[in-house]
Amino acid sequence: MPAEYIEKDSPPRLTSARTRIPITTDRRRWTKKSPDITDALDFWAFAGAAANVAMQIGWPEVAYGVMESKVESGALMHHPWKRARTTTQYLAVAILGTDEERRAYREAVNGAHRHVRSDENSPVRYNAFNRDLQMWVAACLYLGFEDTFQLLHGRMSDEDLEHFYRNASTLGTTLQVTEDMWPATRADFDRYWNSACERVTYDEKTKQFVEDLIGLEMIARPIRAPFRNLLRFLTIGTLAPYFREQLGFEWTEDDRRRFEHLFIFVSFVNRFLPKFIRHGGSFMLMRDLRRRIRKGTNPIG
Repeated sequence: MPAEYIEKDSPPRLTSARTRIPITTDRRRWTKKSPDITDALDFWAFAGAAANVAMQIGWPEVAYGVMESKVESGALMHHPWKRARTTTQYLAVAILGTDEERRAYREAVNGAHRHVRSDENSPVRYNAFNRDLQMWVAACLYLGFEDTFQLLHGRMSDEDLEHFYRNASTLGTTLQVTEDMWPATRADFDRYWNSACERVTYDEKTKQFVEDLIGLEMIARPIRAPFRNLLRFLTIGTLAPYFREQLGFEWTEDDRRRFEHLFIFVSFVNRFLPKFIRHGGSFMLMRDLRRRIRKGTNPIG
């Protein structure tokens, strides 16, 4: 497990009740048994994308790596659509790709990450090749898939959670995270996650970045206006209580009920949509990646 930022021998002080969103609905009767992470590539899995970014930048080194990035072409606040494409394409290749495709994507991402490092003006030291930072980001990505899958399909049993988790390590190992760093079991992951969350802290600059993100400040005003309130609601709803507290977000019992009812409705509608629609975005991104690899062009554009 990552050691540089986490005390390995001390038990976590935080519990899952504070570091995870509550899933109160039982397993939907139409959900297949023993789901795996490939089943989570539903387009609704990205409803919590902004929340996932907010979780990732809870570690200051990740936050300043994102906010100070010198790779202007991939900066979230300057090129949001390209950043969204490259991130979702990374998730697709990490979960659906072959070893060769993951290797090609890793090399392309490494080219961009070489420029993401702190300088003498940075308040914290960071380097995009730091494996512990990448492990934290990958853990956030995994939690995002698990949470949204359970919002859509209901609470998984311990056995189903273990099966769902089994092949998730590629979310980290597609970059520099090594297989032995990835927690071996779902219970090990819980211990890692609760310990890692103890490092979460947001300064005022990072809080403002999150506000700008969920306020869609990087998008033209006429486009963002219809979606801003929904994005804020989905973002706060998919943040665990501990992250909401750290960011100063309010979430009432009425909000919780509305959020739960929304996903009950979405889950019902979703069951009638064919897989090629629900997972179509990931399939399209994989076709684009394979085309780029065949042509010998940069996989991330």
